[in-house]
Amino acid sequence: MATALPSRQEGQVVYHLRAGEHRVELNARIGSPMRLLWSGAIACTHCGRATKKSFAQGYCYPCFKRLAQCDTCIMKPETCHYYQGTCREPEWGETHCFQPHIVYLANSSGLKVGITRKTQMPTRWLDQGAIQALPILEVNTRQQSGMVEMLFKEQVADRTNWRAMLKGDVATLDLCAERDRLLSALADGLAQLRQVHGEDAIRELDETPHHFHYPVETFPRKVVSHNFDKQPQVEGILQGVKGQYLILDTGVINLRKFTGYEIIVS
Repeated sequence: MATALPSRQEGQVVYHLRAGEHRVELNARIGSPMRLLWSGAIACTHCGRATKKSFAQGYCYPCFKRLAQCDTCIMKPETCHYYQGTCREPEWGETHCFQPHIVYLANSSGLKVGITRKTQMPTRWLDQGAIQALPILEVNTRQQSGMVEMLFKEQVADRTNWRAMLKGDVATLDLCAERDRLLSALADGLAQLRQVHGEDAIRELDETPHHFHYPVETFPRKVVSHNFDKQPQVEGILQGVKGQYLILDTGVINLRKFTGYEIIVS
């Protein structure tokens, strides 16, 4: 799904469902019936080859094993092995990993720490269904962001409880106070990282929190998840969209999980 911020601060996040060359506006369909039917076909989002199984949310097995964007260091950036000369695609790594990254605090299902390329704000937060987000540090490379995140994980979670996020009962937090608390508690660890990478490699940011509102008419009391691999047809009344999930009266479905699947939407 494609996301966009509204023109007004208090407006709702705008969602479009990518359907081939077309885009289906989802906000306008809240409260209406929706039917999604998987044809049985899956295509690799990188090379286009037909595949019986999708790996890493959209890739065929050969691409999954060959592409740098599918390597384990993408999920664990602190394990970057570019300097060892073993990067699967050095040019891709230079373009995507050797650029400014942001370490942020977000509130999707409670306080969490995360990292993203500077150019991916606020898309990353919207994909997670965050109701609040605050950039706190800027670093020079993805590997450095991973090292900083590892330090913060000693104090705060790095994952979203997607069920709690979808239930919509998440209390707002004072992210500025949480930032100050964490920076103080982790000052020694950050100083050590700066000694290794340089004083200017990890820079504190002074920003105000971002707030997001999602187009949800009714939050589910009990979260039931649909799965195209088990049930090729999903239908119900569209009650909302949050993160990468469609919320139907029959259950929820994470569309990102099925990237590359051929889906008929009606």
